[in-house]
Amino acid sequence: MQHVFPALSHALLITGFVAIIMLVIEYVNVVSRGAWQERLSEHRVGQVVLAALLGVTPGCLGAFTVVAMYTHRRMTMGSLVAAMIATCGDESFVMFALVPRAALLVHGALFLLGIAAGLLTDALAGPRLTTFLSCQEDFQLHEEELCSMFSADRFLAEWKKCSPARGTLSFLLLGFLSLVVLGKIGPEEWNWIRVTLLLTSGVGLFIVATVPEHFLEEHLWKHVVRQHAPRIFLWTFGALLLMNLIVHSWRIGDAIQGNRWIVLALAALIGLVPESGPHLIFVTLFSQGLVPFGTLLASSIVQDGHGMLPLLAHSRKTFVVVKLISLLFGLAVGAALLAIEH
Repeated sequence: MQHVFPALSHALLITGFVAIIMLVIEYVNVVSRGAWQERLSEHRVGQVVLAALLGVTPGCLGAFTVVAMYTHRRMTMGSLVAAMIATCGDESFVMFALVPRAALLVHGALFLLGIAAGLLTDALAGPRLTTFLSCQEDFQLHEEELCSMFSADRFLAEWKKCSPARGTLSFLLLGFLSLVVLGKIGPEEWNWIRVTLLLTSGVGLFIVATVPEHFLEEHLWKHVVRQHAPRIFLWTFGALLLMNLIVHSWRIGDAIQGNRWIVLALAALIGLVPESGPHLIFVTLFSQGLVPFGTLLASSIVQDGHGMLPLLAHSRKTFVVVKLISLLFGLAVGAALLAIEH
């Protein structure tokens, strides 16, 4: 049990932080609906830069937007490559929670590398690939209604007929906030991390307490809480527990550090899995000093959370091509960094 409770505490902290940030991003995404798509279609010259910017945004929403624009033939193959190299999916939240300084470096590098890879792809074969691989049928993310800002009258009306989803979410957020205040999860001393947790918890509680019922049910409860949060917790808890066992009980840290090239190849290959979660293994290994920055960056380049999953329904050829480009780019960058770090 000595390995279970630390892993459980960290998993609760990370899952709570990730879920709250996802609530905020979902809120901003719906409030600004239409603006992202309009700008993407208008700024043709800056498509790759915009796609990389959307991709580097934590979570899968930016990647989904780029996929939707690509399937509409409004973005090029290079833009799709830029977004998928730049994105880490839900792992971005976990990375910022575990290794914030390294996370900033990783995301900055991913943004620049995504732009470079996207421009190179378009320069070499972008128009031909886009015409050959893109789909003509539209991809619908899900219909969303605009969410109005805070209204005192609606706030009172919503709470008079408080739904189970609103009550449950408010209770969970209050519980998370209380545990942070008491120092039961997160840092015991008052520092910027603890203050950030409190501020984000407060913003999340405000959103849950004030948004319309439709937005709460469709976007916060069904999407964030039921779809993402359980998977994030299970993957995080499993990865942390596994890493604790590996490092403290099985003592294979020296073996990992002694086979850096094999670990690099393994990280890149696991990055091909179109799902959020497996990448957490290498985030955790890096946080414990067992793998170098080059391996973490290579894994981040190749993997894209589940941002590419919608593309499977439209073009499996495009899925394979983008994954191969990401794999080659990730291995090249990771190998160069490993050679320098060595």
